[in-house]
Amino acid sequence: MSETPTPAPQDEELKGRLETLLFITDRPLSLDELRKLTKVKDAARLQALVGELRQKLEDDKSALQVMEVAGGYQMATRPAYADLVRKLFTDRMTLRLSTAAHETLAIIAYKQPLTRAEIEDIRGVEVIAALESLLEKRLIKVVGRKESVGRPLLYGTTADFMRHFGLRSLEDLPPIENFQAAAPAAEAVTVSEAVISEPPAEAAVASETEAIPEAEAAPETPAEPQEPPAQSIWPSAEEAPAEPSEEPAPET
Repeated sequence: MSETPTPAPQDEELKGRLETLLFITDRPLSLDELRKLTKVKDAARLQALVGELRQKLEDDKSALQVMEVAGGYQMATRPAYADLVRKLFTDRMTLRLSTAAHETLAIIAYKQPLTRAEIEDIRGVEVIAALESLLEKRLIKVVGRKESVGRPLLYGTTADFMRHFGLRSLEDLPPIENFQAAAPAAEAVTVSEAVISEPPAEAAVASETEAIPEAEAAPETPAEPQEPPAQSIWPSAEEAPAEPSEEPAPET
């Protein structure tokens, strides 16, 4: 005796199941996972119902929304209420990354998969601590080994990375051509131009000299040197010996 096939749920009932799953999950659920959980093989139908659920929340101006992120779907609060959620889950929601970790994560996101040595070659410094931090926060993972000497580990981003940054897939990353690095050469040119635009000290002195009238600018003719007055070998007139007085010779 054959079993009676279970009738497919109606759309409203199925929509309620999808809403429950997307609300309660702590990670995005792919269409394949939704098919297994709801036992509905028609992926196009599930996708259409998820779209209807998303539109219903939009029309009701609900604080919740259905997000397509990290290759799946998940319900989340709207950005307008982020401050309330942050206050409630301060310890759990804080995700702090150092500058080194940010730079390392950006390199992996755009160049993955790549090895630690390749990351260090791009950054110019070692990245062991940054890699450990990113692995601990589950933003990156080991995706394989490179077929080279030593078979070093290859790193790539995770679904948590896409979820944290609101990306449906890696194709949603901003084009790398949109980013412009700071050009120190341009700053040097600006500084150089600023220096050139100001006359050097010698030029400034020359311009001031040229502005002086000719009569005033001409140097005075130095006076002929005069011989210093003769100095007596005696310190003063009082100490000089008196001249002998002329007295008549005595009579014989």
